[in-house]
Amino acid sequence: MSNFNIFKIGVGPSSSHTLGPMLAGNLFCQKVKDKIDVISKINITLYGSLSLTGRGHLSDKAIIWGLSNLKAKELNAEIQAEVISKALDSKKMNFAGEKDIDFDYSNDLIFSKDFLELHENGLEIKALDDNGNIIDSEKYYSIGGGFVMSEAELIKHKENPNSQINKNLDIKFNTAMDCLELCKKYNWNLAQLSYNYELQFHTKDEIRNYCLEIWEVMQEVYYNGIHPKDIKLPGSLNLKRRAIGLNQRIALTSDPMGIIDFISLYAIAIAEENASGARVVTAPTNGACAVIPAVMLYVKNHTVGFNDDKVIDFLLTAMLVGYLYKKNASISGAEAGCQAEIGSASSMAAASLATIMGAEASIACNAAEIAMEHHLGLTCDPVGGLVQIPCIERNAFGAIKAITASRIAMSRKSTPIVNLDDIIKTMYETGKDMNSKYKETSLGGLAKTLSTVC
Repeated sequence: MSNFNIFKIGVGPSSSHTLGPMLAGNLFCQKVKDKIDVISKINITLYGSLSLTGRGHLSDKAIIWGLSNLKAKELNAEIQAEVISKALDSKKMNFAGEKDIDFDYSNDLIFSKDFLELHENGLEIKALDDNGNIIDSEKYYSIGGGFVMSEAELIKHKENPNSQINKNLDIKFNTAMDCLELCKKYNWNLAQLSYNYELQFHTKDEIRNYCLEIWEVMQEVYYNGIHPKDIKLPGSLNLKRRAIGLNQRIALTSDPMGIIDFISLYAIAIAEENASGARVVTAPTNGACAVIPAVMLYVKNHTVGFNDDKVIDFLLTAMLVGYLYKKNASISGAEAGCQAEIGSASSMAAASLATIMGAEASIACNAAEIAMEHHLGLTCDPVGGLVQIPCIERNAFGAIKAITASRIAMSRKSTPIVNLDDIIKTMYETGKDMNSKYKETSLGGLAKTLSTVC
């Protein structure tokens, strides 16, 4: 399977809680497309983390957009508002984009605090006829990064995690150790390994165009973040955007630490756009969408020689490392805490930065390991269920840690004791041991401490 889906152009504020439910709605439309004539009602139940923080993450609105058969790339503020107004004010949904049906938000969309057994982010959709008979139903699981599986698919995946791997591929890998062995065999760095892997699914032009499109959208998001239409972010916190003022204040300086202000600006501007529900790139998730582009903007604006070829190498390396986390651990905050989101993004960025700076595969993997090592145990405790506090600032710290990890790895002379596979396994085990109130439920941590201001 291609790793292109590590980066998706979607909508904020959350890949698992916004984009995931929207995609689940799209999938259900396809599932029942031959039964639309007899469907007159839709019931939706959000479970676990999707329910507990769903309103702040726009899960309720996203599932309505998805069941209206809207696609993430098609969305803008006007379309989003029009569909939600129709559902709330007129109590109608244009199901599958083909048929208006009755829809009562208060009765047909249920927020259940129960958790489904297979994953922390579950939802169920039922289609009914005029007599209330169930025509079709499906449970979907948003497993992080905008990836969605049906119940049958997730059961099969858990029973055999390697079931979707094409055994006939000439180049295939499951672990960082596999990657290092291939790189040694062919004298490749991580970007070259990722490129040759993707050539099994895409042409050279497709790979190049995909990477450059992702980079273009990332830059657009940054521009929009420093030129927003609204000064305040949506939600109960009434949080004022900071990127506007930061962009006006900072300037090149002789202060050697002044570069941190620019990196923070890049990350905060993009993370604020995500928090507003705007179009962003999941990298590998929406909650961590600013880490990778912030590091790329740092290289573009503050170093020499960054060009389209470097962009492609950066993103190819990042998607390879992102695959290792998704395959062997998790990129879902609801499953493994914020270490799985910001930590994974920082690890991806560290490996990518080291690679485009000339590091061989073993050094780049060490950079990825260092970045994650210092995110271990990071909880996901969004205040008010919003991807704002502490999420926005965490993107800045994730970018700064990625740059630091890359520099540490490239300057070391000793042999690392901990390898990338070790840290990926440790992160996942730490996430599984983490109390559920610290995994995107807003039931503990900072979210609980500041609950009185929400």
